[in-house]
Amino acid sequence: MARSSSRRAWRRTVAVVAVAAAVGLGLGGTAQAGTEKAAGAVVTRAGLDPALVAGRGAHLGFAEQEAENAATNGTVIGSDRSAYTLPAEASGRKAVTLERGEYVEFTLPSAANAITVRYSIPDAPDGGGITAPLDVAVNGRDRTTMTLTSQYAWLYNQYPFSNDPKAGLLHEDWWITECGCVPSATTPAPVIAKPFRPNHFYDEQRLLLGRTYRAGDTVRLTVPTRAGAVPTTVDLLDSQLVAPPHIAPVAANVLAFGADPTGRRDSAGAIDKAIAFARRGHLKVYIPPGTYQVNRHIVVDDVTIEGAGSWYTIIKGRQVTLDAPAPDGSVHTGVGFYGKDASAGGSRNVHLSGFAIEGDVRERIDTDQVNGIGGALSDSTIEGLYIHHTKVGMWFDGPMSNLRITGNVITDQIADGLNFHTGVTDSVVRNNFVRNSGDDGLAMWSEKTGNARNTFDRNTVQTPVLANGIAIYGGTDNTVSGNLIADPIREGSALQVGSRFGAEPFTGHLWITDNTTVRAGTYELNWNIGLGAIWFYALERNIDADIQVVGDAFLDNTYNAIMLVADWPVKDKYSISNVHFKDVRVDGTGTSVVSARAAGSASFENVDARNVGAVGVNNCGSFNFPATGSEFSLIDLGGNDGGGTTGPWLGSWELPNTISCDDRPPVVTPSAPAPW
Repeated sequence: MARSSSRRAWRRTVAVVAVAAAVGLGLGGTAQAGTEKAAGAVVTRAGLDPALVAGRGAHLGFAEQEAENAATNGTVIGSDRSAYTLPAEASGRKAVTLERGEYVEFTLPSAANAITVRYSIPDAPDGGGITAPLDVAVNGRDRTTMTLTSQYAWLYNQYPFSNDPKAGLLHEDWWITECGCVPSATTPAPVIAKPFRPNHFYDEQRLLLGRTYRAGDTVRLTVPTRAGAVPTTVDLLDSQLVAPPHIAPVAANVLAFGADPTGRRDSAGAIDKAIAFARRGHLKVYIPPGTYQVNRHIVVDDVTIEGAGSWYTIIKGRQVTLDAPAPDGSVHTGVGFYGKDASAGGSRNVHLSGFAIEGDVRERIDTDQVNGIGGALSDSTIEGLYIHHTKVGMWFDGPMSNLRITGNVITDQIADGLNFHTGVTDSVVRNNFVRNSGDDGLAMWSEKTGNARNTFDRNTVQTPVLANGIAIYGGTDNTVSGNLIADPIREGSALQVGSRFGAEPFTGHLWITDNTTVRAGTYELNWNIGLGAIWFYALERNIDADIQVVGDAFLDNTYNAIMLVADWPVKDKYSISNVHFKDVRVDGTGTSVVSARAAGSASFENVDARNVGAVGVNNCGSFNFPATGSEFSLIDLGGNDGGGTTGPWLGSWELPNTISCDDRPPVVTPSAPAPW
């Protein structure tokens, strides 16, 4: 752009911002909702009484209300933790199914002008999803209609899954639990029911109500009786008071460079121009309220981009099939903000805030770079974004350092919520909310180059459909603290410490402190056993760094609270040691407090347990059963109190390495968590 054109663009920017300023001032995030609370409005956090998780998890200003606690003439489904069922993927493992004409009605607990509805509607018979109406009425009169979709839900089959409910097995040469066999090597061939392993049922949709309603006002969701209506399962409603749009009065406004806030024309080029102009003029880029079509990556370096708030500024794109695969293996591209690749030096001084990224990813292709945020970003910040329907909300390929990620919402991903992949150092993920990820909610993956000195702090992760809430794969001196993790569905845990996926070893320290998990400890499909809420897994190396698990609470565990495992083919090669549990509370286990299926040792101090469903320690060691006792030793440092029907959870007879192995113990439904 020539200098004279730049001046004209700057004058246009000033004019546009001056007009936009009349819209209102504010952060465009969540306003203070006041202190009033309506009688009869049941507010939860991760399906629990908020008092049970005080000080843990993210606080982003919205109130969670479970449908099963609201007024309804529909059918409450659940509680059920069996994978591939609607209740299992619901928050709290319960939801409400509405037929035509049925409703669920929520009482607002505090002032609100915006809601989020988490729901599930059926798939199309041949896959690909449908749309259906859901009527919304406030106080029985202010009415609107949401158009729900299942186009981003309903996956089937084996990893990496299919959108086709009628497809045969993707991997007939894999062992499957359903027949206890390898289908291609079995005669006669087993009959596998279709659809095979349906999952990822839920989606969510946001709605600005157009005005502020008071505590005690009611929001009724009704499945209409008109054409197009279908049975609809409502999981929950989040309500909040969203602040007015944020205005940046001195900035390179993308409208001045041709961006279209109606979404009819592609705005990627206009945003690129605004970024280039802002860098030359040392300005911010401002994206005012509107929906902007962007169907590719916006490359960012040394730039600040602010939206009017994630409820107002929407960057929305289509997934685009590439003419030929990209060098990184991608066969699609789509909307996303990417730093430069680390091999090109990465990007620095990037600050993104106050907008939503709405993707169009409907299938999992691991080589595709169709993430909301990607690349390498050092000395940068990401704050107040809403990321929806991308493959991974945020995926970072290092080396890179000093990234701060705060106050974001990441939902309905096909794969991970966020992943620090390869050489990410000195970075913080704090006060973020992740729901319905298709893989790990938050992960640090030290593939090839170790991650170091990173912190995941006070985040909430709910209902990861596959894998773990928070997973740490190798690395040095990392911290997982103050998080709330709820309802992992299958083949994973709330917290995993894993030597797998080619990760570099754990070295130095790993601190896992003051976290709360609830309804965790899932079913591991391939092993046909239940896992722990926290799961240590030695698959490719020993785990022997100093690991401190301090101040954590493991609530309503489906199976074990704590599990330490070496995979069977390497059980005599790798071990787990130097793990220390202190000041831990366990409230409810379907089986044991500790399940040891590896060689090694761990220490326990002030670990209190109650409502334990089986013997406190299920100690199988490496399954060699030597006369000298298990290959895994428990070190009692004192103060380990409580237990269940079988007596103290850590009885003297179990120490240090009594074999008490029950490979698949019966499961007892835990009692609901209660104040300690």
